[in-house]
Amino acid sequence: MAITLNINGVARKVDVDGETPLLWVLRDVLGMTGTKFGCGVALCGACTVHIDGVAVRSCITLVDGIGDGAITTIEGVGKTPQGKALQQAWRELDVVQCGYCQPGQIMSAAALLATTPKPSDDDIDAGMSGNVCRCGTYQRIRAAIHRAAG
Repeated sequence: MAITLNINGVARKVDVDGETPLLWVLRDVLGMTGTKFGCGVALCGACTVHIDGVAVRSCITLVDGIGDGAITTIEGVGKTPQGKALQQAWRELDVVQCGYCQPGQIMSAAALLATTPKPSDDDIDAGMSGNVCRCGTYQRIRAAIHRAAG
């Protein structure tokens, strides 16, 4: 079935079953490997993308339910001032350890800052819950979010 998805501001036509998770369309069909597979059941956050600015887990988001929604991936988030500020803060504070969870972390942080421009530590804890990091970089992540928020 031919489906057109709006990904990072570009209309992308894909021929997939409508029940295909967005994650696999991004990675396997379109070759956009920045979004990571983690758990496959929406518990770890590695696959987080935005649909119309809302953070969603792409491993359980079926493409036939997206419609005209604007999808933003880690490859596109840096095109926004907020995403660019987050990526810069991530680099400046050396947040990344292994890096596997970082695309999902940045996407969740960008969604948080879109709704809460000056988050408190409690706001960050709530907004980032569900994003698993095994390397323990959480304090750096919190600092990067505060830096990006200004």
